[in-house]
Amino acid sequence: MTDSVREAAAAEVGEVRRFWGGLGLPGLVDVHTHFMPERVLRKVWEYFDANGPLIGARGWPIAYRHGEAERTALLREFGVWAFTAMLYPHKPGMARWLNGWAAGFAARTPDCLHTATLFPEDGVAGYVREALDGGARVFKAHVQVGGYDPADRLLDAAWGLLAEAGTPVVIHCGSGPAPGRHTGPGPVARVLERHPQLPLVIAHLGLPEYREFLDLADRYERVHLDTTMAFTDFTEEFAPFPRELLPRLADRGDRVLLGTDFPNIPYPYLHQLRVLERLDLGADWLRAVCHDNAARLFGL
Repeated sequence: MTDSVREAAAAEVGEVRRFWGGLGLPGLVDVHTHFMPERVLRKVWEYFDANGPLIGARGWPIAYRHGEAERTALLREFGVWAFTAMLYPHKPGMARWLNGWAAGFAARTPDCLHTATLFPEDGVAGYVREALDGGARVFKAHVQVGGYDPADRLLDAAWGLLAEAGTPVVIHCGSGPAPGRHTGPGPVARVLERHPQLPLVIAHLGLPEYREFLDLADRYERVHLDTTMAFTDFTEEFAPFPRELLPRLADRGDRVLLGTDFPNIPYPYLHQLRVLERLDLGADWLRAVCHDNAARLFGL
C-alpha cells in the first residue's frame, strides 16, 4: 500500500467513525460483507473485472482489493463491530465445503457473524442442520449466481429448519444488476407462502423490483431488507430507487439493515453511509438501519 493510499484510507476511517459517532452509536453492524476462500474470492473479482463494463461505462472496479487480514482490519478501523462472511455456491457439492471454511473463519474472527450457505441438492437439510448446530447465525442465498429456484422442493426442509431456528437468510433474489432465470419477487413469494416465519433479508432492497419486495415486507413481518449498494451514485445510474417509495421505506425503518457489499464495491465504503444520510429520513431511522435493527435481529 502506497503512502497516498494509506493517507486516503486513514481519512476515510476518520469520516466513517465521525458518521456513526455523530449518531451516538457504538459502531456499525454491516449484514452484507464478503469473506470467502481466497481462490473463490479471486474468481469473483475476475468476474467483476470481465463483466463490469456490462453494468455501465465505468465498469466495476473493486475498491478494496486487499488480503483477508487487511480487509478485516479495515472494517474494524471503520468501527464495524459486527459483520458477515457472505459466500455462496454456484454448483452442487460446493455449499458444505464453503460452510466448513466459514466455520473456521468465524472461529478466528469473533466479530464476524458465523455465516453459512445452501444449494438445492440432496442432503441440503442435513448440512444446514450441521451448520446451525455448529453455531451459524446467518445464511446467504444467491439466486442469480446459483441459477436456482428458491422455491425448489429440494430446499423445503432447509427453509423449514431456518424458519424454526429463526436464523436470518440474506438472499440476493432481485433481478439486478443482472437478471437470472429465477430472480424477481415471484419465486421468493412462493417460498414465503410455505414458510411465512422465515426471516429473509432481501439484499439490495430487491433492486430493481423495489416496490414488489416492499410489498412482501408489508405482508410478512419477518421479511427485512438490506441497503447494499442502494441509493449509491453507481446504482442510481441503472436502477434508481423510486422516490415516491421513500415514505414506505421510512415506515419499514424497523426492518431495514445496513449492507454494503464490502469489499466488492466500486466506490468508497463511506459513500454508502452518506447516501443513506442524504435521504433525509432522520437520525432515528439512520440509527436503526446502521445498528439497532441488526443488533436486535441477531441478539447482539
